[in-house]
Amino acid sequence: MIYGYIRVSTDRQTTKNQEFEIKNFCKRNNLKVDMWIKETISGTRNFEKRKLGEVLKRITKGDMLVSTEISRFGRNLFQIMMILNICMQKEACVWTIKDNYRLGADIQSKVMAFAFGLAAEIERDLISQRTKEALRRIKAEGLPIGRKSGCKNKEHILDGRENEVIFLYKEGVPKTRIARRLGVSIRTIYNFLAAAM
Repeated sequence: MIYGYIRVSTDRQTTKNQEFEIKNFCKRNNLKVDMWIKETISGTRNFEKRKLGEVLKRITKGDMLVSTEISRFGRNLFQIMMILNICMQKEACVWTIKDNYRLGADIQSKVMAFAFGLAAEIERDLISQRTKEALRRIKAEGLPIGRKSGCKNKEHILDGRENEVIFLYKEGVPKTRIARRLGVSIRTIYNFLAAAM
């Protein structure tokens, strides 16, 4: 299966240029895109929360992910390395047109996959280490960690949107759809409505 991946950051940008480049590339290489993934979202957003994350769950051995450039996958090196590492572990190919990256089943790709995986693991360890050091310092200074016991957060995820929730609920919109529309969990909607109604 060949996936054509297109991402733009804002709805003022068009996906047409990227689609044109991928189609031309595939034509030159006797390939055909089986599924297009187009999204308008920032590259800094976690890939697991994007359409790309769904594709990476489905992708299997021999599949190919084609994009115009590697920066379409993400805006930071760590995130791009994680994406490429997932593809390499699943033995899927990644081809980018402008950068001319060809990651596949060859030995060079396997060495890169190992390097990506190792770098990602080191980064996770460093983040964990920095967090533990900061917590130890805070504790040593006698400062409290986290909220006081029994203290509730003063800000709520639905602050400023209360009327919208109530309006949608009264219009008969299912709670699951309200949660999806507002980008919150279904439990948040249930808790809000229980307190508000």
